[in-house]
Amino acid sequence: MENNLGAAEDAAARLRDLTTDRDTLAAGVTPPRALVAAIGALAACWVAAALDARPGADYQSPSWPWLLAGLLFVILHLIRRDTGLKFRRLGARANGAIALAALVCLFLFSVSLGLVSLGLGWAVMITSLAAFAAVYGLAGVAFRAAVDQLRAVPHA
Repeated sequence: MENNLGAAEDAAARLRDLTTDRDTLAAGVTPPRALVAAIGALAACWVAAALDARPGADYQSPSWPWLLAGLLFVILHLIRRDTGLKFRRLGARANGAIALAALVCLFLFSVSLGLVSLGLGWAVMITSLAAFAAVYGLAGVAFRAAVDQLRAVPHA
């Protein structure tokens, strides 16, 4: 019977090399700034949709913001295509950043509705810019956290 100890050590060394390579590649990945900014712009458009709403007793929400959801999926596809990364699990930190971005947008949309109902539609520009800045920052955090999650998960 042959001794496979050398083959096991060689396999372990190759696995360490692959892990090192994966870590090096993941460390070099940067979020595509233009696409992250596009996600921020979608958030700003959604918050600005309050200008098309009719707040009050006969509230009617605008129907066009549903197109933004479709555009979000297009942008996420472009991020995947440009980075070559396939995110299966995002991790707790990335999910938290995404949830916080959604909550910030909901809050800013509600504030915008209030501003429109008070006749201060011009102030929606401020809430829209705040949505852009917050989502731009949080999308970058989520991307970095998702990349870190890819580094942490062993691949079979």
